[in-house]
Amino acid sequence: FWSLFTLFQGAIGFFTAGTAIILLFTLRFLVGLAEAPSFPGNSRVVAAWFPSSERGTASAFFNSAQYFALVIFSPIMGWLTHSLGWHSVFVVMGILGILLSFLWIKTVYNPKQHPKINAAELDYISKGGALTSMDDEKSQQNKESKWPYVKQLLSNRMLIGVYIAQYCITTLTYFFLTWFPVYLVQAKGMSILEAGFVASLPALCGFLGGILGGLLSDFLLKSGKSLTFARKTPIIIGMLLSCSMIICNYTESSWIVVAIMSLAFFGKGFGALGWAVVSDTSPKECAGLSGGLFNTFGNIASITTPIIIGYIVNATGSFSGALVFVGSNAVIAILSYLFLVGPIKRVKLKEPPSTPPAQVPSSSI
Repeated sequence: FWSLFTLFQGAIGFFTAGTAIILLFTLRFLVGLAEAPSFPGNSRVVAAWFPSSERGTASAFFNSAQYFALVIFSPIMGWLTHSLGWHSVFVVMGILGILLSFLWIKTVYNPKQHPKINAAELDYISKGGALTSMDDEKSQQNKESKWPYVKQLLSNRMLIGVYIAQYCITTLTYFFLTWFPVYLVQAKGMSILEAGFVASLPALCGFLGGILGGLLSDFLLKSGKSLTFARKTPIIIGMLLSCSMIICNYTESSWIVVAIMSLAFFGKGFGALGWAVVSDTSPKECAGLSGGLFNTFGNIASITTPIIIGYIVNATGSFSGALVFVGSNAVIAILSYLFLVGPIKRVKLKEPPSTPPAQVPSSSI
C-alpha cells in the first residue's frame, strides 16, 4: 500500500497548486500510515526467529538495508530527476515496491509455520531465547485490549529512555534522508545529479556501520559480556562518531565535508541497535505494541526534523545551526542510554485489572 501511494504521487504535477498541496499531504500521510507496521513487524520477526545472541546482527541487517537502498537508488533517482523529471522517481519506486511486496508475501512465515524448518532449528532458536510461541494464543490475545498495557510501558524508565534515544537517532536518519542532498546542492554548490551520486557514499558507510555495529554487539554478548554492555557500547560509540558532522561547519572543502558526513553516517548506522534492544526488552504479551510505541517516538522525528531544519536554515541563511541541532540529538541519545535506560532486560508486565462481573440485583434471586 505504501508503494501504491508512492506511485500516485507521480501524478500530483497534473493538478493545480492548491489541490496538489492537499493531495501531496494526504498521500504522504497515507505512505507513513501504511509503512508504520514495517519496523515493529521486523522487531517481532527478529524476536520470533533469532536467539538473543544473534538479534543484534539480524536487526542490523534489516536496519542497514535502508542505507544500502540509498547507495543503490540515490544515483538512480538523481539521474531520473535530471533526465525524466521528478514524477518518474515516484512512478519507478512505486512499481518496484509493489513487485517486491508479492515476493515478501511468499517468503515470510512464523517459525512454526515455515515449510522448511526442522525440529533441530526450532529447538535451537527456542532455547536461545527466540519467542517462537508468541502467536500460539493469538486468537485469545486478539480478544483482549492492549490499551491497559500502554500505561505500564510508558511508565517504565528503561523503555522511556530507549524511546527518547530512538527519537534522537531517527533525527539523524531523517537529516540524511531529507536535507543532506539539499545541503550538498545549496551549501556546497553541487548539481542535483552530482548530489545524487555523492549522497550514496555516506549511505554506503551507514550500511557498513550498521552491519558492523550488530556484529560487534553479538560478539560482545557471545564473549560473555552482559546484554546491557553488548547493546549500549556500539550505540554510544556510534553516536559519538555522528557528532563529528558539526566539524563540517569549519571547512569549505566539499570532499572533506563528504568524508566527515560519511564518518557521521557510519556512526549513525553503527549505533542503530534500537530495534535489537526492543526485541530484547519487549514483553511477550504485547511485543507489537511495545515496538509500535518505539516506532511512534522515532517517527515523530520524521515530522519534526525536516520542519526544524527548514526553519533554522530559513532563519539563519545557512546550515551551520542545522548541523549543530542534528549533532546535539546524538549527544542526547548518549545521555539517555547512559543515565535513563539502566540495565537492559525484558519487561515483565502486571496483568491488567479484569472487568468485574456484572452485579445481579438481589430482587431477581
